[in-house]
Amino acid sequence: MKIASRAAFKRLGWFAAFLVVLLPCVWWFLIRMPGESYSQTEATPPAPPTLLAELKRDLAHLAGTIGERNVYTPKELAASADWIEEELRKVGYEPQRQVYYVLKTPCANIEVEIPGSDEIVVIGGHYDSVTGCPGANDNGTGAVATLALARRFAGRKTERTLRFVFFVNEEPPWFQGDNMGSLQYARRCQERDENIVAMVSLETIGYFSDEADSQQYPVAALKTMYGDQGNFVAFVGNIASRTLVHEAIQAFRTGATIPSKGTVLFEAVPGVGWSDHWAFWQCGYQAIMVTDTAPFRYPHYHERTDTPDKIRYDELARVVEGCEVVVEKLARAASAD
Repeated sequence: MKIASRAAFKRLGWFAAFLVVLLPCVWWFLIRMPGESYSQTEATPPAPPTLLAELKRDLAHLAGTIGERNVYTPKELAASADWIEEELRKVGYEPQRQVYYVLKTPCANIEVEIPGSDEIVVIGGHYDSVTGCPGANDNGTGAVATLALARRFAGRKTERTLRFVFFVNEEPPWFQGDNMGSLQYARRCQERDENIVAMVSLETIGYFSDEADSQQYPVAALKTMYGDQGNFVAFVGNIASRTLVHEAIQAFRTGATIPSKGTVLFEAVPGVGWSDHWAFWQCGYQAIMVTDTAPFRYPHYHERTDTPDKIRYDELARVVEGCEVVVEKLARAASAD
């Protein structure tokens, strides 16, 4: 018995030593992020007033005037696409549609492009909403943020080709199925052998809270690492997109006035693939999600109460302001860094 006890104790010691080595490696590979997150203890400058007004106006139209927009409300879905195209034309773009049919309803991904090299950067957000929901945060905020960024890059020259894409049919029942708009788009890119070097999905980015226990996580251990306040924007990617997560959050932290956290997780973890970036993973491209973590924070997620008055516009504007720096960084050729 003594010999057996010694052997068991020795195995336990080796296991403990293994954990001591493994856990720092996991932290370094999956959790550690470059740069320093903005601290709310700093004297925070006001959000840009022009951007703030623009986001409020656009979201009021998309999630207020138009409201619920999906295949089951085809007039509103079409009105959303028409409005997005009209806004893009106002700043000089020539929008292109990728049209396909679901339940005999025309569904359109909308794309504008600033031509550059054969390396392509895609910035996108879905503009549809789930059934029975006006979709102000999910994903009106991502759609109007994509529109705001497209306006700010209109007329600029970029080294890499830069695309702003508004995806349809991200929400159930089309989510992660053949009729998901971003999967239709990513497959077309793959068929054309397009060199997508980065894709950033803007997904549900308008709700923040400083209240204790306002932030939940799919894995309980993450609360220990990231805290229980839902006052940050998250950069999320899979293992294959680790480099892009690091590049994007480092750029964000150089210009953002809102806290940010990043993580690289396995795709099986709930929430990691819950947006349009997932579609690009299926086609072998690096892609990440920028999010307020959606159902892990937002109490009105997929509810009829997801209306424009629930949005924290000041924080939304700060996220967009930081994302502009990310887009600038990604649109530069790798050799320029």
